[in-house]
Amino acid sequence: MHHFVIFLKKTVSLISRVEIFQVLLIVCFVALAGSAGFVYFEKDIPFPDALWWVVVTLTTVGYGDISPATAGGRIVGAAVMIVGIGFLGILTASIASIFVENRFMENKGMKAAHVTDHFIICGWNFRGFGIVEELRADAKCGDLPIVIIADIKEKPIDDSNLFFIRGEVNTENLKKANVEKAKVAILLSDDKLDAYSRDAKTILTALTIESINADVYTCVELMDEKNVEYCKRANADEIIVVGELSTNLLVQAALDHGITRMISELVSKRFGEDIYKVCLPAHLKGQTFFTAMCELKKQHSILCMGIEDRTGKKFIANPDNDYILADEDRLIVIASKRPDLQAFLS
Repeated sequence: MHHFVIFLKKTVSLISRVEIFQVLLIVCFVALAGSAGFVYFEKDIPFPDALWWVVVTLTTVGYGDISPATAGGRIVGAAVMIVGIGFLGILTASIASIFVENRFMENKGMKAAHVTDHFIICGWNFRGFGIVEELRADAKCGDLPIVIIADIKEKPIDDSNLFFIRGEVNTENLKKANVEKAKVAILLSDDKLDAYSRDAKTILTALTIESINADVYTCVELMDEKNVEYCKRANADEIIVVGELSTNLLVQAALDHGITRMISELVSKRFGEDIYKVCLPAHLKGQTFFTAMCELKKQHSILCMGIEDRTGKKFIANPDNDYILADEDRLIVIASKRPDLQAFLS
């Protein structure tokens, strides 16, 4: 319904353009005047049939079910063909050119994105392509709109539900991306800057987003762990330190050979098993973690590896067997696809 309303508004805006509106009026006048003239000379033809004949003539379909028999009717027909078809051609060409112009402007990032509950990617680097692929591979995102705000020349990916805003990530462009109605914002570091400047720019972007919409979930990419505290002060929800993560993975690879291949599989949505956060089924509330883990593995081949507590700020990996699951706990599980435990159990 939302998309239909947007389409309707665009159509009205399109028709309201002065040049198109004038040509449309001329075409309507030719159709009505031609119909009246046809009825005047062809006495046995009612006005609705005459209007049908004019429309068929204007569109060059020419069914031949109605045709003028008098000299006056033929003159009217010739006038409709010469004048009407010319203006109808101008009308269709004008509308086509506007659609082409809109497409061009969208690809160049010159139009606002009228979307809601969407993901915003702020900035663009070589990791952006993989991020979009990963989002599209997960059912939680699926076909949800994605808006990219970046200072690049044109839309980087051909995706009908991906929108592009060209320019720096500032208040104006964030409003063009409708950040007020966004679900998640992903902030990428600017590879053209040094590490310190990258983080400073990213933190400023996070602060700007939070000042406009404090409810949007901000995922921030930082280069230096020293800047994490500043980013937290900007109210970023989740912070990924690229350098620290790479360091930890390299050490893990050195100590336990090949284990990073499993980690890579778990954090990728495109292949293998993945990690998900799911709601706790009602019948498992008040049960122990061990009971829930055994049931999920036995009945659904889902491995429960941890929990997120009710505050949403504390994750516990491999809790004690007798840990009692509370009402608002979330389960961290490994599965082949995003599980819907409520559907399994209904």
